[in-house]
Amino acid sequence: MSPFIIIVILLFLLLVNGLFTVKQQTAVILERLGKFQGVKAPGLHFKYPVIDRVAGRVNLKIQQLDVIVETKTEDDVFVKLKVSVQYKVLSEKIYEAFYKLQDADEQITSYVFDTVRAEVPKLKLDYVFIRKDDIAIAIRRELEEAMNEYGYGIVKALVTDIDPDIAVKNAMNRINAAEREKTAAEFEGEAERIRIVAKARAEAESKRLQGQGIADQRREIARGLEESVEVLNRVGINSQEASSLIVVTQHYDTLQSLGAHTNSNLILLPNSPNIAADMLSNMVTSFQVASQIKEGKQPSKQVI
Repeated sequence: MSPFIIIVILLFLLLVNGLFTVKQQTAVILERLGKFQGVKAPGLHFKYPVIDRVAGRVNLKIQQLDVIVETKTEDDVFVKLKVSVQYKVLSEKIYEAFYKLQDADEQITSYVFDTVRAEVPKLKLDYVFIRKDDIAIAIRRELEEAMNEYGYGIVKALVTDIDPDIAVKNAMNRINAAEREKTAAEFEGEAERIRIVAKARAEAESKRLQGQGIADQRREIARGLEESVEVLNRVGINSQEASSLIVVTQHYDTLQSLGAHTNSNLILLPNSPNIAADMLSNMVTSFQVASQIKEGKQPSKQVI
């Protein structure tokens, strides 16, 4: 084999073993004879065979780690919190991220446990739900202070789930249901009060209109009686005779009306033929007594 062919083969092997590529959002750690040589960005690169080697590849994408922590609240309720931590390797601290920290996930998990178990026991269960954002902020602040030293940046920390014991959840649901039933009862009572007030107002208005109708009816009856007396006076019948005639007529009209209803339970007492005259006499006497009392006079014995 000619020396030229040997040189070509060696160059080919050199290229095959020396060329390597780096994908987007990835960084490559290059070592020479075991010592850090540099960080290679995405693209095509060359390394010397035998003396250079790719020590590792660092993912620069945002990653998420879900941590479930069980702890106790101030009111002695055990609760599980699911914390989602989004983090990434800082491009300017790739060396620290690769060489200083063995397992980033394990380190982040430890800090999450420590922070949650320091914050949640200060709060009662209801406030854990209300202040979950404050817990997430405390976790992110603690992680940023600790992980930046190792080349990791914390993008966001979220408390995505709060799960108390099943017995506690059932008790909370019963409390909520009782509270809502109490509110519903208060609204129903208020509605019933409004209905009663409206009904009373309607009845009062009905009575007022009924009384107004009776007053109008009596007014019209009086006007009709007055007109009847005037008509009878024109034909030579005096007022007393006209009144007697009207009373007798109304008396018999009443009897006729009672007789028209076979199922009537009304009994008219007394019911003698001369009752109309007695009624008229009593009416006239009553009017005279009232008139004398109104004028301040002592009623005469004859009137009484």
